[in-house]
Amino acid sequence: MGEEVEAQMKRIEATKGVIGTLVVDPDGVPIRSTLDQSMTLQYAGQLRQLVILARSAVRDIDPQNDLSALRVRSKSNEIIVVTALVYIQSPSKV
Repeated sequence: MGEEVEAQMKRIEATKGVIGTLVVDPDGVPIRSTLDQSMTLQYAGQLRQLVILARSAVRDIDPQNDLSALRVRSKSNEIIVVTALVYIQSPSKV
């Protein structure tokens, strides 16, 4: 990974409330993660499907547009997907 990506990940990881970060390739395969193996695979697999559906919905609305970021919030976590970078944070600590 490039130095710029590494620096960006360190900034995100230092943010209060961030639980973990994950970098995936275009096929959704994890490249780097601060989560344990099982959580990494779980997030990578589920988020890939969600990103595909969200991208499809955006393109259905406007074929000239594309998905650039996705944010999903639950009671326990908030997941932000930007390009190939995923980070999970606790919404109560933001």
